[in-house]
Amino acid sequence: MTLPLAGLKIIDLTSVAFGPFASQILGEQGAEIIKVEPPSGDITRSTGPARHPGMSAMFLAFNKNKKSVCLDLKKHEDRRALHELVRGADAIMHSIRPQKLRNIGLDYETIRDIRPDIVYARLQGFSSDGPYDGRPAYDDIIQGMAAVPDLMDRATGIARFLPTILADKLCGVYAAQAITSALVAKIMHGRGTDVEIPMFEVMVSFMVAEHWYGRHFARDPSGFGYDRVLNPHRRPFPTKDGYLCCMPYTDAHWTRLWTARGRADIPRDPRFRDIGARTQNIVALYELLQAELKKESTAYWMSFADDHEIPVGPVIKLEELEHDPHLKAIGFFEELEHPSEGPLTMPGIPVRFDGERATIGMPPTLGQHDAEILGRTRSD
Repeated sequence: MTLPLAGLKIIDLTSVAFGPFASQILGEQGAEIIKVEPPSGDITRSTGPARHPGMSAMFLAFNKNKKSVCLDLKKHEDRRALHELVRGADAIMHSIRPQKLRNIGLDYETIRDIRPDIVYARLQGFSSDGPYDGRPAYDDIIQGMAAVPDLMDRATGIARFLPTILADKLCGVYAAQAITSALVAKIMHGRGTDVEIPMFEVMVSFMVAEHWYGRHFARDPSGFGYDRVLNPHRRPFPTKDGYLCCMPYTDAHWTRLWTARGRADIPRDPRFRDIGARTQNIVALYELLQAELKKESTAYWMSFADDHEIPVGPVIKLEELEHDPHLKAIGFFEELEHPSEGPLTMPGIPVRFDGERATIGMPPTLGQHDAEILGRTRSD
């Protein structure tokens, strides 16, 4: 299978999660990703459990389908080696704060002089023309500044981060898309692009999409926040023996649910007769649904939903995901043999092209491809 980005070469100087997640996506779609690491390696090489030093779980998770070279950009000869790589590259991406770029020969002007049609991607915390430019940015910081803990507080009464590195991963997806679009422009028009992907602005755009809500029309601060998802009852519903995710969203879903349960009067209630009315009475709606779902077992409701085409889903624990029948049937989790780390279980690549998922490329050891790419080994 020839993947869509096959033949494109991307130099990746990012670290931790935001940038590596973006370059991993590009690698999964066929681009050759050359990961440039300092002699100490990406910091995530030491994050989490590991069989051998420098190959931790977090590094494995964010650095599949890449090659690794080791360069110390404080050294003139290593900067020269990087510039030679740039001559043959289609894109370069980094997450280095702007104050340091010129000193290591990585500023846009220097790189553009070497390769005028380069796609130059800056993955940074904040836009370059605002007062926050140059501030360090990590997932917790950006989640907090983009109102994630505030929304959690409104919904649950506790200000907390989401238990996932949401900002890093979401902004990584956004960066992969932006870099791909710039590569399309390069191929179509023969020009390079200076691409800036700021975490703060990306996350604010993402978080306010539904939560700008009534603020579109008025200056009243009470207009902020989508009522349905801020409703404290919006959580997995207790059943007689477990939990169920249930979402009778459309008018048809709502009518079928209550008619089949012998309560045809409920869809006729003015509070629930259409999606607009249900949104205005969302707390009452969720309380009503919660009381009904408690009457039967989870298995009953799963069967009921299949019979009446009601959207439901089970609550699956993290450790149960690899045993999910759908994921098992498609072979999503793969058993692989890493040349240095031995047997690994890895989540598969979700996107298919022409009906096939791409092969998982093994995460590289530090400087593994120095000889292939730089013509030298780490001891040189």
